[in-house]
Amino acid sequence: MAKEKIKLNPLQNKTLALMQELARHRETSIVDEKTGDVVVTHMPHAHGDHVHVGEYVVSTRDITGFSNEAVWIALERKGLAKSHFPVAITLTREGLEYDTGLLNAARSDH
Repeated sequence: MAKEKIKLNPLQNKTLALMQELARHRETSIVDEKTGDVVVTHMPHAHGDHVHVGEYVVSTRDITGFSNEAVWIALERKGLAKSHFPVAITLTREGLEYDTGLLNAARSDH
């Protein structure tokens, strides 16, 4: 029997996608070698109307989930993360592998 897809609302989905991108970079995350989980330790700060998230430039309106504790709690409840709000968030293997369907845009050279 196929595993049922976890349902996320648009803000949760967007936030997870951006956190997955941060988890790909050693400058913003730490890998737990035992579990494979990744702790995102650095949330980026806005530069005017945009923010750099890994290799992407994102509108500041798209990062509201970074400062929304309810989003972090929802991701934890669904088994995708472990919240240490507002300091850090640990993405579980399920959270790292979850297909958000986002971030397919071209990377920026900004």
